[in-house]
Amino acid sequence: MAKVKADGVDTRHYDVIVAPHITEKATLLSEHNAVVFKVADKATKPEIKAAVEALFSVKVIGVNTLVQKGKTKRWKGKPYKRSDVKKAIVTLAEGQSIDVTSGI
Repeated sequence: MAKVKADGVDTRHYDVIVAPHITEKATLLSEHNAVVFKVADKATKPEIKAAVEALFSVKVIGVNTLVQKGKTKRWKGKPYKRSDVKKAIVTLAEGQSIDVTSGI
């Protein structure tokens, strides 16, 4: 069993949420109380919800996930493939917000 801190944050929550995804589209979603995160490939919706609620002390209404497939690119004439990225769009309760520009 992983160690749990006094405030209820499990160390596994840090493995689920990889990074915030900051783009123009993600910024537009913030007007609708939604935040976009890059998450672990094997993370499930309940794990993502539990991690966001524990790390940021907010109430999560819903979680939508998607897998952005890696593009095939070329570098010096040789093809390679970017890694696939799993993203989670987390919808927060009314009046709640997360400042993704600050650290955890």
